[in-house]
Amino acid sequence: MTPPTFFAVEYAINPWMDTSTPVDVARAVDQWQTLRDTYRRLGHTVDIVEPVPGLPDMVYAANAGLIINGTAIVAQFKHAERQGESAAYAAWMGQHGHRPVATRHVNEGQGDLLVVGSTILAGTGFRTQPQAHTEVAAITGMPVVSLELVDPRFYHLDTALTVLDDTTIAYYPPAFTAAARSRLRGLFPEAIEVASTDAYVLGLNAVSDGKHVVYPAQAAGFAEQLYHAGFHPIGVDLAELLKGGGSVKCCTLEVFS
Repeated sequence: MTPPTFFAVEYAINPWMDTSTPVDVARAVDQWQTLRDTYRRLGHTVDIVEPVPGLPDMVYAANAGLIINGTAIVAQFKHAERQGESAAYAAWMGQHGHRPVATRHVNEGQGDLLVVGSTILAGTGFRTQPQAHTEVAAITGMPVVSLELVDPRFYHLDTALTVLDDTTIAYYPPAFTAAARSRLRGLFPEAIEVASTDAYVLGLNAVSDGKHVVYPAQAAGFAEQLYHAGFHPIGVDLAELLKGGGSVKCCTLEVFS
């Protein structure tokens, strides 16, 4: 995780960002700290990557890459405003025993590359290029399932789909093409389908350890669905960071080994 020390909405590269809306950095830091403390309270290790001035979106650590089995596939960002984050995160990855590897095509890390069991679900349509999916499959040796997004509010896969455990997901069907929905139904016939009310507060931008699901607190309906499915939902308010188009998962780069 990276603290939002330099968080700001200085440009607009997704529909959630409005440069005329003021940002309360102190409040953003407090909300981020609550998320960090929640993970620690659940027994998880949280490593901190130092923020870099001039990179206001660096708080969205999930986009930094995909770290799995000692290899770190470093993000290649679509927008120039975020490209400086790649070097900062690659340096941290290398210093912490992960082998940094670059793709030739645009990939935005765990924003669009979500591990479920032995498979990677890979988003495309707005940021990550489909050619990067092929590269990720070759680097990891894992099957990659491409899923096309069609609603710009859900510009990354992690805004429209949550991995809950090795066999279970939750997702918002209208965010995907008909072909992608068909793939998801075939792979996950028992998936939780989330309503618009929860999707529109980025309720699916959540993190699960297989039992506890840390989710944006405004997504009350999703929390109820999780409870009835046997998970333990834990709501965290990240409303200030939502102004940049991210929430719980966006702030969390998971390391898979």
